[in-house]
Amino acid sequence: MKTISVRMARWSAHHPWRAIAGWLVFVVLCLAVGAALGTNSAKTADYRVGEAGRAEALAAEGHLERRPTEQVLISSRSGALDRRAAEAAAAELSARMERLPDVADVAAPLASEDRTVLLVEVALKGEERDAKDKVDALVEQTEAVQRHHPGLLLEETGSPSISKGVDRQRSDDLALSEAITLPVTLVTLLVVFGSVTMAGVPMLLALSSIAAAVGLSMAASHLSPDAGVGTNVILMIGLAVGVDYTLFYLKREREERARSGGRLSPEALVELAAATSGRAVVVSGIAVVASTATLYLAGDVIFASLATGTIVVVLVAVASSLTALPALLVKLGQRAERRTRRRAERGKPSRGTGSRDGGDRVWSALLRPAARHPLATLCCSVLGLLALVAPLAGLKITEMSRDTHSRDIPAMQAYDRLNVAFPEQRVTHQVVVRADAARSAEVVSALREVGRRAADDPLFTDARRIRSSPDHRTTALELKVPYLGNSDEAYDSLDRLRDTYLPATVGRIDGAEHGVTGDVARYADYPAHQNGKLPLVLGALLLVTFAMTVYAFRSVVLGLIGVALNLLSAAAALGLLVLVFQGSWAEGLLDFESTGSIGSRVPLFLFVILFGLSMDYQVFVVSRIREAVLAGAATRQAVLDGIRRSASVVTSAAVVMTTVFASFVFLHIIEMKQIGFVLAAAVLIDAVIVRVLVLPSAMLLLGEASWWPSRGAGAAAEGTGATREREPVRSAADVG
Repeated sequence: MKTISVRMARWSAHHPWRAIAGWLVFVVLCLAVGAALGTNSAKTADYRVGEAGRAEALAAEGHLERRPTEQVLISSRSGALDRRAAEAAAAELSARMERLPDVADVAAPLASEDRTVLLVEVALKGEERDAKDKVDALVEQTEAVQRHHPGLLLEETGSPSISKGVDRQRSDDLALSEAITLPVTLVTLLVVFGSVTMAGVPMLLALSSIAAAVGLSMAASHLSPDAGVGTNVILMIGLAVGVDYTLFYLKREREERARSGGRLSPEALVELAAATSGRAVVVSGIAVVASTATLYLAGDVIFASLATGTIVVVLVAVASSLTALPALLVKLGQRAERRTRRRAERGKPSRGTGSRDGGDRVWSALLRPAARHPLATLCCSVLGLLALVAPLAGLKITEMSRDTHSRDIPAMQAYDRLNVAFPEQRVTHQVVVRADAARSAEVVSALREVGRRAADDPLFTDARRIRSSPDHRTTALELKVPYLGNSDEAYDSLDRLRDTYLPATVGRIDGAEHGVTGDVARYADYPAHQNGKLPLVLGALLLVTFAMTVYAFRSVVLGLIGVALNLLSAAAALGLLVLVFQGSWAEGLLDFESTGSIGSRVPLFLFVILFGLSMDYQVFVVSRIREAVLAGAATRQAVLDGIRRSASVVTSAAVVMTTVFASFVFLHIIEMKQIGFVLAAAVLIDAVIVRVLVLPSAMLLLGEASWWPSRGAGAAAEGTGATREREPVRSAADVG
């Protein structure tokens, strides 16, 4: 790690304009390649998991898959509905829709039970995932009919228009998030550095890294399809780690500048920073990449998309800190030297170049409990974290359905009115059976029996017609349920089908393969699929974290401590999330409507991302402790000095990360709000409680044993390459 960071920094420092130009060319090329290749978006088949996914695949093979459908509601703006005018509007609408090339079928108008609303259903051609791109043409026709019938109210909803509305809202939310995050991050950096120029460097590198990562992720989508969340995670993770990595480097360069008192050249200072913070950045980046890669084991296209976006942007951020950043620091250092010389020639005193940290006394006070009473501090801190973990006992994980989307989306408002006017249309289960063509009649008879049983069951309202594929090998039955998709009754109806009706009917046909799909089946099967993968992913994550820590510090004890602390901080943050989002007490405070559950993707994403990001703090803090040991300090003093010296930069990095993640709490999408909240909480817990109280207390209690199996602290430091890292210091001093 040391060789890579130092050699790259040395080259960039001695060829700054080439390095800067090369970085800019790299960013432009990434964007150009991405634009040329375009994004390979995930297809409907990429989302199939569990029984619902298998049933969808069976239906697709027989060309019986459910078509994406739009619903247009026709009602009166005031007073009773004029049936003649409504029917005329429905006829005009149907005629217009049928002429559209992407429309497969327009159903006959259906009146609500109270005769106040007329419903026109329009089925689209093609896949569900592509349907949202075809909605605009349908909306144009609906608006045209609306203009011809001003006394009526025409509203359009359906999965395609809702998806399009969610995408538009997500785009607006991201713009809001950027408007919050960028100024706050810049102000934080201004406070840290006291210079607009120095504060601008991390921001520029982070934003350029994000731009390059967006282009590269578009190219990577042709290997692993993009589920539409890649840009979100690139912005969120890219700004956080991009600023953090640059911050680590910059702070160390300024510290070395202050220590040298002007005796070292800018090139030598950059080399010193590369040998210490540069190495930490590389180790941290590899740790984040390795941890995030475990998401691929989940076998889910959304997690794969999240992993790809995170890995790409982290690698690009590391590359920027090793190439463009040293070059920028050298040019800024040379400019500072020229300014100092001019001031000296004019007889003016030079401005101090010392660090602006000035918070040693504050951090000494914060570390005092761990220094004086490590056992009591450790016990109290751990008990406090365990108290936050306690709400996990009531954790309820569900797949966030369309019913959880914000009602600011017009299509969702129409969706609510559709559910009220046509309760029998709320949920559709599709039963799909595949068997030999010779058994087609037997399959149809069994499905009719399913329909008869459902007709006598209050959980169901209607059994639609049975359809068979042209080769008679696949047959499908649709069943309607009069309950919302996220209701207990909807899930009960699914269980009734799978556990009772189907085993007693189609389940008795030899050689027949069957399954139930539909929205509710997807909502039920996805968390079950994820829970089945959870042990594999978490096991791999723990192993990777342990291996990376042992590799970085040659200490099994520190590896075990790192795993334990990461588990504890992640569990505490997740417990806090349950406390806030599964109840209703914080709805007004954070502007959300509680679903009484946590999004199914949130816990696993938290564990994976936090385990990676916490390595930033772990590597940086323990590296400073190791340096103090190498300088001759005892382990106890090294722990206190190392944490005190790294406290300001860790705090600044935590503030930046927390700001980035917390800005996602202002988003409308409930799962993104939960992810933003839990990551912000996890970073604060990790940076403040774990790194300031728990870690120093544990290392102080363990003493020399912290470095086991190395032979004492000094041997541990040598084993990690700290002795070799001093070589550039001596050579840099000679150069200076």
